[in-house]
Amino acid sequence: MLAMTWTTLIDATTLRSLLEAGAPPPVVIDTGFDLANTGAGERDYEAGHLPGAHYWHIDRDLSGAKTGRNGRHPLPDREAFAMRAGALGIGPATQVVVYDAHGGVYASRAWWLLRWIGHAAVAVLDGGRASWLAAGGTLTAEPPLAPAAPAPCPGSGSLAPALGADVLARRLGAAPLIDARVPERFRGEVEPLDAKAGHIPGALNRPFRDNLGAGARFKSAEQLRTEFAPLLGAAAPADVVHYCGSGVTACHNLLAMEVAGLAGSALYPGSWSEWSSDPARPTALG
Repeated sequence: MLAMTWTTLIDATTLRSLLEAGAPPPVVIDTGFDLANTGAGERDYEAGHLPGAHYWHIDRDLSGAKTGRNGRHPLPDREAFAMRAGALGIGPATQVVVYDAHGGVYASRAWWLLRWIGHAAVAVLDGGRASWLAAGGTLTAEPPLAPAAPAPCPGSGSLAPALGADVLARRLGAAPLIDARVPERFRGEVEPLDAKAGHIPGALNRPFRDNLGAGARFKSAEQLRTEFAPLLGAAAPADVVHYCGSGVTACHNLLAMEVAGLAGSALYPGSWSEWSSDPARPTALG
């Protein structure tokens, strides 16, 4: 068992040391993706990835079946996702590192899902693939070795609260609701993906890109804490609910709050794509 675990971020130098130290190495997962070209991330992975890294696809591996009313990236079945993690050799004590080449936006979804099934030892590679290369790491096209046998599914009590649309509707106005989309989508000036433009009434806008500084690395804990403070007001972090377009980029804000020491916020997984699919639900512009 590793003497130390990483539960939010890990830097590339530390990851190199862990991989070079031998057993037990962390399980590394590439989550690169492109919403406009859903096969691009997997092709990039096949062309070159961190040594030993596996690949998880947002649509196939990090989402469940769509019904047309449950959003564009609904949660996968919890037990099936735990088995998927176990198939990569992820047991209860396994350190997992997830990464992408997009500022951690897709990696944070995998981070959140693993916490959702109760796995604490998962971290996002800060700065992603570029930081790995900058630290002297190499890429390979070699496929990873499959574990000799699946590990016991790591799932236990959830470390990542989630709530549905009906619960959220009853809570509107009672606690901070933070939207991770870009400002023009939040305001309803454009809507390239979902049924209706706008946002959930009472929501505040915190674009996920605001969490990043130089080199697409997360800002310091102190800076993030300062920036989130006006959004929280007097509310406790555990009272906050995050959403975005489809439940992916909101995980970036959840990770940023964890980095800032503001733990315990919830995700509304269906997000705007689910909320806006029901014309009976209230919406707002501006």
